[in-house]
Amino acid sequence: MTIYLYTANQIPDFSPYRSPNDPHDGLICLTETIEPQHLLAAYPHGAFPWYEDDENRVYWFTQNPRAVLLPEKLHIRQSLQKTLRRQAHKITVNHCFDDVIEQCATIKRAGQGGSWISARFQAAYRALHRMGHAHSFECWLPENGDWALAGGLYGVQIGSVFYGESMFSRQANASQMAFAHAVPFLRECGIRLIDCQQDTDHLRQFGSQLMNLRDFKDHLRQYNAQPLTRPIVREMLFQAA
Repeated sequence: MTIYLYTANQIPDFSPYRSPNDPHDGLICLTETIEPQHLLAAYPHGAFPWYEDDENRVYWFTQNPRAVLLPEKLHIRQSLQKTLRRQAHKITVNHCFDDVIEQCATIKRAGQGGSWISARFQAAYRALHRMGHAHSFECWLPENGDWALAGGLYGVQIGSVFYGESMFSRQANASQMAFAHAVPFLRECGIRLIDCQQDTDHLRQFGSQLMNLRDFKDHLRQYNAQPLTRPIVREMLFQAA
């Protein structure tokens, strides 16, 4: 299979189905740039940017099978339920998107030497946020008599699909607390499917499941065309002092 490199002014065709036996493990194409137009073309076809190399080529992938979460099947383990009941916390939506994506890019993770969220990636998603298609959820915890940003997550919303991208925690459980509040809120807004991309133990604890890529893309064709029942805007989602 030939992997094409698209020049700066070209938007790839992300639609071709890739079989589970793809020898490139889901790599679809490379681009010289990453812009909001690339993202809006990629996500509805199940593609996403993963990283860029030293020559500033962006690598676009799909994943088969795909890890997804149906909002109505969210599971919150008992220990996290206790934390949510006992820990003073505040959850906001779209209060500091730039800070969230920057933290996701810089926070150190076990077993990873660095982040794929380069400055160009951040710029593209920030532009998408200004267009109303990228959203952040923030978890604030008490610190020195005030609220401090302790964790959060961001993703892309097209129609009634939310494509989760990354999360971070500066304090234990902070990103999980944000996620536990975000999923019911997204369901209230009309989100029918949450794309988790990678199958991880962390997401399986929340009830994620694997879906064949062909079925996943069928769902995308249906749900990307369905508008939200409630807009995802800047707001205070929850506060427990």
